[in-house]
Amino acid sequence: MLRKTTITLVGGIVTILGLLLIVMPGPAWLLLPIGLAILSLEYPWARKWLKKSQAYMSRSARFLDQKIRQFKYR
Repeated sequence: MLRKTTITLVGGIVTILGLLLIVMPGPAWLLLPIGLAILSLEYPWARKWLKKSQAYMSRSARFLDQKIRQFKYR
């Protein structure tokens, strides 16, 4: 019971901070997946959202790599 409560509190706080940093300056792209990873230790819904965010970050990285390559070889 204490483990689940601790995971919920820590993961929830980190996730909420990540959500707040979407509109405020800060590393939201870093805190959101960390918070979801902590929450995914106990909650299946968090694991689903973590996988979605990982897929989104992977697509974004490939897109940026492609744009940098195009700009570099102009």
